[in-house]
Amino acid sequence: MISISEAAQAHFVKLLADQTEGTHIRVFVISPGTAQAECGVSYCPPDAVEDDDMELPFNGFKAMVDEKSVPFLQEATIDYITDQMGSQLTLKAPNAKMRKVSDDAPLKERIEYVIQSEINPQLASHGGNIMLVEISAEDVAVLQFGGGCNGCSQVDITLKDGIEKQLLDLFPGELKGVRDVTDHQHGEHSYA
Repeated sequence: MISISEAAQAHFVKLLADQTEGTHIRVFVISPGTAQAECGVSYCPPDAVEDDDMELPFNGFKAMVDEKSVPFLQEATIDYITDQMGSQLTLKAPNAKMRKVSDDAPLKERIEYVIQSEINPQLASHGGNIMLVEISAEDVAVLQFGGGCNGCSQVDITLKDGIEKQLLDLFPGELKGVRDVTDHQHGEHSYA
């Protein structure tokens, strides 16, 4: 469920050595399944362990995960990277904002998952996002742009060369195209 690199495990063991005996780590998601989802790692002293926690054993410690966070931490990775700028603990949880859907889920659910887990994080660097409005009878994903994408001069390129290409590659034979229904008005919020 959660992959912790050898370097990160060694880092946690070192940190936990200064804590009360029996202290482990807790990996959690605040506001799981929403666009505001945030992941974190904290100490988990013995008196903070809950009955419904999932216990994941690692080298020299355990990672505790609360029941609500479990589905949103599938495929999560924790690493400890050292470079010329220093050291940094990284936590990546691609399913934190939206629970991973199965390969046989309806097309709309699978497309929404890709939008939330892959496409919107890319658009967020420009203050933008997209939302799936519907899948048309012609198997076209009808999208609405928001944030900085609304009114952006590059929206057609983003739609055709980026989003449409990515979705058609992921859903061959199921999806025939994408269409934008956004009324694009250039404004202060637009990324130009």
